[in-house]
Amino acid sequence: MTDRTTDKSALVFGASRGLGLALVAEYLDRGWRVTATARGTARTGLHDLADSSGGRLTVEEVDITVPEQVAALRERVGDQAFDLVFVNAAITLGNLPVGEVSTESFTKVMITNALSPMRVVEAFQDVVPPTGTIGVMSSRQGSVSFNTNGGHEIYRASKSALNQLMRSFAARHADDPRTLLLMCPGWVRTGLGGPDALLSIDESIPLVVDTIEKQAGHGGLQYLDRNGQALPW
Repeated sequence: MTDRTTDKSALVFGASRGLGLALVAEYLDRGWRVTATARGTARTGLHDLADSSGGRLTVEEVDITVPEQVAALRERVGDQAFDLVFVNAAITLGNLPVGEVSTESFTKVMITNALSPMRVVEAFQDVVPPTGTIGVMSSRQGSVSFNTNGGHEIYRASKSALNQLMRSFAARHADDPRTLLLMCPGWVRTGLGGPDALLSIDESIPLVVDTIEKQAGHGGLQYLDRNGQALPW
């Protein structure tokens, strides 16, 4: 961890492992203060990171699929302000054609990947100042235009739904000066991405953070890859 310090702060949801944990580590390395969430009470890499953060990382227990836990954190946050609120949440329950997917699996993926992140955005939007950023981790697979090969149908659908819901949020807040981002990190070797993914976490997350920082203060909604390139909806 570097000695860089800044007065900037981030609130990151879904940070116990994988991309979320890497996001927190990157922001700490850049001198930010971070509040980050993990599900459950088990110790994770996020807690280890907090121990070495010099007090710059606070860990909160939140399952974003449980509205009461989201509301409880919002109450604990109080009047704190964050330059960035970022929601990282995604599951996949296999690569099946839609006709073979159970209602239970479909519902679980949609609630986790689309509905719950937007509930967080709605609940925490007011902790972000006019110059701040609200971001959500999306995916290239959320692009309808890019879907020429099929596969992973429910995961794709959930990310498309997330994109559409974020676009509706932006439309309802058309005069809001804050920056809204749907970020695509690329196909990354994580528990979700699998061992055959093209990118390591270190090849993805620093570029994601670079892009988020470059967009700060620009306002409006964008759907971007890690290099800052716009993706087709």
